[in-house]
Amino acid sequence: MATLSLPTARTKAPRLLRSRAAAKLLLLALLTAVLLPVLSRWGNGTWPHSLTVSLDKPLASASDWVIDNRDSHPLFLYFLGHLSNAVVVAVRAVYLTLLAAGWAGVTVFGALLAWRLAGLRLAAGTAVAFLACGALGMWVPTMQTLALMVVAVLASVVVGALLGLAAGLSDRLDRALRPVLDTMQVLPAFAYLLPVVLVFGIGVPAAVLATVVYAAPPMARLTALGLRGADPEVLEAVESLGATRRQRLLTARLPLARQELLLGLNQTIMMALSMAVIAAVIGAGGLGDRVYQALASVDVGAALAAGIPLVLLAIVLDRLTSAAGDGTARPETGARTGLVAWAVLLAGTVAAALAARLLGAADWPAGWSLEIAAPVNRAVDWMTDHLYSGVPVVGGTADWAGHFTTWVLDPVRAGLQGMPWWSVLLVVAALAWPIGTWRTALTAVLAMAAIGVLGVWEPSLDTLSQVLAAVAVTLVLGLATGIAAARSARVDRALRPVLDVFQTMPQFVYLIPVVALFGVGRAPAVAAAVVYALPAVVRITAQGLRQVDQAALESARSLGATGRQQLWQVQLPLARRALLLAVNQGVVLVLAVVIIGGLVGGGALGYDVAFGLAQGDLATGLVAGAAIVCLGLMLDRVTQPARGRAGKGA
Repeated sequence: MATLSLPTARTKAPRLLRSRAAAKLLLLALLTAVLLPVLSRWGNGTWPHSLTVSLDKPLASASDWVIDNRDSHPLFLYFLGHLSNAVVVAVRAVYLTLLAAGWAGVTVFGALLAWRLAGLRLAAGTAVAFLACGALGMWVPTMQTLALMVVAVLASVVVGALLGLAAGLSDRLDRALRPVLDTMQVLPAFAYLLPVVLVFGIGVPAAVLATVVYAAPPMARLTALGLRGADPEVLEAVESLGATRRQRLLTARLPLARQELLLGLNQTIMMALSMAVIAAVIGAGGLGDRVYQALASVDVGAALAAGIPLVLLAIVLDRLTSAAGDGTARPETGARTGLVAWAVLLAGTVAAALAARLLGAADWPAGWSLEIAAPVNRAVDWMTDHLYSGVPVVGGTADWAGHFTTWVLDPVRAGLQGMPWWSVLLVVAALAWPIGTWRTALTAVLAMAAIGVLGVWEPSLDTLSQVLAAVAVTLVLGLATGIAAARSARVDRALRPVLDVFQTMPQFVYLIPVVALFGVGRAPAVAAAVVYALPAVVRITAQGLRQVDQAALESARSLGATGRQQLWQVQLPLARRALLLAVNQGVVLVLAVVIIGGLVGGGALGYDVAFGLAQGDLATGLVAGAAIVCLGLMLDRVTQPARGRAGKGA
C-alpha cells in the first residue's frame, strides 16, 4: 500500500527546518572549536566562585523591611490590607452560605445542577459523592475547603483568562507572559509561602493567593492555545462580513476556543484542590489541615479519610465541566425554559435545606459516619511487609528503587556534575538553537548561567538529573496513555477516575505509601513527581488528538491508511501544538513537586526550599526556588522553543 503523503507545503516546511537546524548545529560546532582553547583554560570543573553573587544580605534586608512596615506603610494599609479583607469576606460568605444550606441543601443543589448539565447518572454520582464526604466524618472540613476553593478558583479563572486573552491576541504579550507563567507554575509553593506569609500573615488570604499563583497558569495557557488555534477560515469569513475586532473575538474566537477554555477550567480546579494540603501549612484549614495533621503523626488512614473527599470534589467538578465542554448538557428549548430550570434548581435546594432544619438535621448526623482509618492502616502495613522486598522472581519495590537509582539516577547525575560548567551551557545552546531562534538559545543559556551565579550549581544539577528522569518516564507513560484514551472511548472512561485520583490526591497523602513501598531517597521523589505530572500530560494529549481535523482523517481513510498510519502521519503531526503543551506541562509539574523530593530524601534544591521555609530563612528558600524557576525556563525553551513561530524562519 502506498505511503500517505502530506500536501507539498507541509512536506517542504519540515525539510527546511531540518536543514536550518543542521546549519545552526554546524555553526555552533565551529564556534565551539574556535573558543574551546579559551574555555578549557577558564575552568574545567564546577561553576567558578568568582562568578557567583550572594543574595543573603539583600533578601534579609527585604524581610526586615516587610516586618517593620507591615502595620504602617501605605502599600499594606490601603492596598494589600483591603485585598486581604476582601478575600476573607468572600470566603466567609461562601462558607456561611454552605452551612446555611446544610448537608441536605448542598447535596440537592449539586445533584440538580448535575442533572441539568448531564442527566440522572451524573446527578446520582454527585449526590453519592457529597454523602460520602459526610459519611467519612468530613462534612464541615469539606465545606471549609469548598468555600476556599470556590474563591480561589474564581480568582484563578479570572486572572488566567485575562492573561490568556492577552497572550492569545498578541504575539508580543505571548512572549512576555511565557516566563511569567513559567515562574508562577514552576516556583515551588514552599518557596513563595514564606514571602506570602511575611506580607499577609498566617491565614486564609495567604492560602488563597498561593493557590491562585499555582492554579492560574493552566487557564492562561489553554486560553491562549484555544484563541491561537481558531480556524482561520472561520475568522476570515467573519472578518469579510465587516465584523470589528471585538465582534470577531466574542462571536468567533471565544466560541471556537470553548473546549480549551473548559479544559483550562478543569485543570485549574484540579490544581487548586491539589494545593489544599500545602495551603493548610499556612492556615487554610479544612480538609488540607486534617491531612497535614494526620501525616504529621504518620496516620495514613486518617489522612486518606480526609483525602478522599478532595478526590470526590474533583471528580464531581471534573464531570460537570466536562459535561459542559462535551456538549452533553441537557438541550434547551429557549431562554424561558432555562430560567425555569434554574428556578426549579434553587427552589429544590431551599426546600431541602428547610426540611432538614425543621427535622433538626441541618448538620450531618454523628451516627451516620464510618471509620476507615484502622483498615487502611492495616492495608498499608501489609503492603510494606509483603511488597517491599522478597517478592519471588520480580523482587520487591525496594529493589526496583535501588536499580532505578543505580542504573538511571546515579549515571545521569554523575554525568551532569562531571561536565565542565561551560560545556553544560554549550549543550543547552545546542539543544535550544537548532529548533528555535538565537533568542531562544540565549534565554536558555542565561537561565542556566543564572543558576551558577546564584551559587547553587551542584545541587541544581542534582535536581536536574531527577527532573530529567521523571520527565522521561512521565512523557513515555503519558503520551502512550493519552493516545490510547484518544482512540478508545472505553479506555477514556476507565482512565478518568484514575487520573482524577492521581491529580487531585494531595502529594502528602500518597507520599507515605510511596516511601513505604520504595524507601527514602531519590527514586521515591521521582515516583511522586511522575504520579503528579502524569494526569495533565494524558489529558492534554488526548484532548489534542481528539480535536484533529476530521476531514484530514477521512482523507487518510479514503486513501486506505491503516490506524497506525493515521496516528503517525495525520493525528500526531496535526496535534503538534497540544503535544508540545503536554511536554511543557509535564516539565513544570515535575518541577512543581520537586520540593516533595526534598522531604523524602531527594535532597538538592527541594531540601533547600523546605529548609528555608522551616527555618524562616528567606535567602536559602528563595534562592533555591529561583534556581528551580531557572531550570524550568531552560527546559521550556529546550523542549518547545519554536512554539508559535514554526515556519517563520530563524
